[in-house]
Amino acid sequence: MATATVLTPHDVPTTLNYYIPAEGPASDEPPYSYAYTSAPDGKPRTNVGSEPHSAVIHDARGKEDELTLDKNGFQFVKWPSVETAFDDEERIKEKYYPEVEDLLKQVTGAKRVFIFDHTIRRRKPGDPGEEGPNNRGPAERVHIDQTYQASVNRVKYHLPEDADRLLKSRVRLINVWRPIANPVAHHPLAVSDWRYLDEKDLVPTRLIYPHREGSTYSVKYNPNHRWYYLSNQTPDEVTLIKCYDSEEDKARLTPHTAFPDPTAPKDAPHRQSIEIRALVFDSE
Repeated sequence: MATATVLTPHDVPTTLNYYIPAEGPASDEPPYSYAYTSAPDGKPRTNVGSEPHSAVIHDARGKEDELTLDKNGFQFVKWPSVETAFDDEERIKEKYYPEVEDLLKQVTGAKRVFIFDHTIRRRKPGDPGEEGPNNRGPAERVHIDQTYQASVNRVKYHLPEDADRLLKSRVRLINVWRPIANPVAHHPLAVSDWRYLDEKDLVPTRLIYPHREGSTYSVKYNPNHRWYYLSNQTPDEVTLIKCYDSEEDKARLTPHTAFPDPTAPKDAPHRQSIEIRALVFDSE
């Protein structure tokens, strides 16, 4: 009689890159980074530094049902997609965006979802050439994509006619992260449990675009942080990452980062992924 295979959780000891102020020019300024544009002459592109710290990333495999957006700030969901290649921008918007909207509505109970962008990462760490919008690799720095105020500003920026009304009800900003082509081996995505986060660890960081300005949170090291990932995450499995929640009695956000897995097979395919960013509303 056949028996079901039970996978042993695979916790990973690794290092994560946390925020420290960069030394040198602009070190006395509040944290900032220029995105897709050059800094003024003589000014560094960023004054955000990083410092590696040891951490253990706990395997959520087999415990997916225990981890939720409102309790932990993240959630793992099995949600296969009709899209597999993710190599055509128009097809992604036409086919994949509606799938993600349906997913977020079903998981969160939201009435309206507005997707405002996506990021595809295929670049291998160490590849020659500068990283840019169409040549991105894993983001190996602990961060949160939006500050609280930047999330509110996103509503006003993308939906100006409806913003005042939408902001009167619950608003969330949720990222939907999915592997492409193969299970993840190198540089999996780690997410940090909201319950172990001290908001004093969050460092607002100006994000300066060519035509506007946003802000993200860099994150200072705290040994109390508790990290999770989903081992061998497949393209049929997504990670939901909460970056903002207007309800203060719920998990409001989760730091996240790619991390090096020293136990990954050397010949495993390089990680590829797509990350959708969406505003999620409880009102129409």
